[in-house]
Amino acid sequence: MALPDSFLEQLRSRVEIEDVISEYVQIKRRGKNLVGLCPFHSEKTGSFTVFPATQSYYCFGCGAGGDAITFIKNIENLDYIDAVTMLAHKAGLEMPEMKSQDANYKKKRETTLAINKEAANYFYRNLLSDDGKAALEYLKNRKLKASTVKHFALGYAKDSWNGLLEHLVAKGFGYEQIKEAGLCSRSSDGRYYDYFRNRVMFPIIDVRGNVIGFGGRVLNDDKPKYLNSPLTPVFDKGRNLFSLNNAKDAGDSFLLAEGYMDVIALWQAGFTNAVATLGTALTSDQARLISRYAGEVVVCYDADTAGRNATEKAMRIFSETGIKVKILRITGGKDPDEFIKAYGADEFKRLIDLCHNQIEYKLMDIKSGYDMNIPDQKAEYMKQAVLVLASLSSAVERDIYAGELADSLGITKTAILDEISKTEKSNKSREKSKEIRRELDKNNGKGDEGNPEKRSNLLASKAEEELICILFFSPDLFGQIYEQLKPEEMCTEFGKKVYSVIADVIQSNVTLDLLALSGYLDTPQMASVTRIISNKDVLLGNMDTALVCINRIKDANRKKALKELSEIKDEDISRYIQNLKKKKGE
Repeated sequence: MALPDSFLEQLRSRVEIEDVISEYVQIKRRGKNLVGLCPFHSEKTGSFTVFPATQSYYCFGCGAGGDAITFIKNIENLDYIDAVTMLAHKAGLEMPEMKSQDANYKKKRETTLAINKEAANYFYRNLLSDDGKAALEYLKNRKLKASTVKHFALGYAKDSWNGLLEHLVAKGFGYEQIKEAGLCSRSSDGRYYDYFRNRVMFPIIDVRGNVIGFGGRVLNDDKPKYLNSPLTPVFDKGRNLFSLNNAKDAGDSFLLAEGYMDVIALWQAGFTNAVATLGTALTSDQARLISRYAGEVVVCYDADTAGRNATEKAMRIFSETGIKVKILRITGGKDPDEFIKAYGADEFKRLIDLCHNQIEYKLMDIKSGYDMNIPDQKAEYMKQAVLVLASLSSAVERDIYAGELADSLGITKTAILDEISKTEKSNKSREKSKEIRRELDKNNGKGDEGNPEKRSNLLASKAEEELICILFFSPDLFGQIYEQLKPEEMCTEFGKKVYSVIADVIQSNVTLDLLALSGYLDTPQMASVTRIISNKDVLLGNMDTALVCINRIKDANRKKALKELSEIKDEDISRYIQNLKKKKGE
């Protein structure tokens, strides 16, 4: 999405990437650059690097990279325009009027929200009608009060082919608009029909009070049991949370449950700080979203095996955000909803007060698998426990837990600390090797999301990267390079796209930097460009190097054309020649 050049110039002059990133990441100066722990993946040795010279960042561990806008997009779970708006607000700038495509995008979002709001009202009225008796009875059996049903605007999707569809069309919405909102589907023969049918409906509401999507719980044996809205202009189930609109003002600690009914039962019992994921395991986007509103999260997943596995995954993901994590161990009930029904809110509050932090939970979980009366098993438990303690960055925490572990095992704390030190050194060495291997793989085209064609066009892709780097740091050479090679002559789609955008920026007399590119390249492409300019040592003004790159790219194109020509069948060539003769005859 294009923004006025004058606005970007103002933003460029007022925004320093070091200042933006330091609000989220503790970074320390190392020479000309700054280094810290990556906020996008879990690591113990800082591989996240900020480059003030190019106003960019790049993680040599996970490959995340880009400019200040890209960073805000990913860390705050925003789209491009919202990320720019946030940066502009911090810089004291007013957003300019959007161009036509942005206005259309805004209109599409507004229409989708209007459709969702009308659908939520329709579902709620259905629940209170004769058609919704079975659904209302289901909610009553789940011990929900009428006030709770009203607060969450729960509803019912009729067991009909197109009840909602007809209602929305009568309100003036078009079939394709309703489909884009995720509330109807289209069959192979072109007929439209309701997406949700015979389900208790749970509206998903964002922090602004907008209905952005729905979850539906079936009332019979149909599958799936729960169905969520598909991807729409306003909804992505991996980037939103159920009941965040309630929890955001409920304090600095969140309860994370697995499902809608858990959250609703918790809210009804007075725990208004509960949220849930939307039918999927916790994602990094959702963890970062929670960290925007809370400094602590209590994971309240089910007590079964699947719940324990989900808890382990959640702990790993939350470790990337810096948020404090506690684990609630539920006894006497499978989930929070069942526990509260059986024992009441006060007993659940007691469980919260007694819940363990991540380290305590991990040590208890590991210990449950060993018999401490058997020396071999006791020794194995110590090895596993040491691995957990070696992951701690705080020396104070290590000392405390090492003491507790030593007491429980009947050995000296010094022995535990020695083992932790050995393990830490081994882990650092292993992590550094992995980092080097990941970066080598990216340079050789493996795992490069920005340029998936790189691995099969390695030599040409490296020439493209060199040329992109020369253009980026020596835009004065653009005219000479452009005479020799046009964007469409690049070998990969990534090369064509990046060169084309760079050409547009230079020809528009706009400052060429990552800020100018971020509105046109997606997140993986921005990461690849950042890697390219952070890894390369290019002699400024080196046209000789540019010509070498151009010749390699053209040579690769010729080889590709010859290969394609050799694969053409004789009869196709004859047919092509005959067609040429016919055209000449005409």
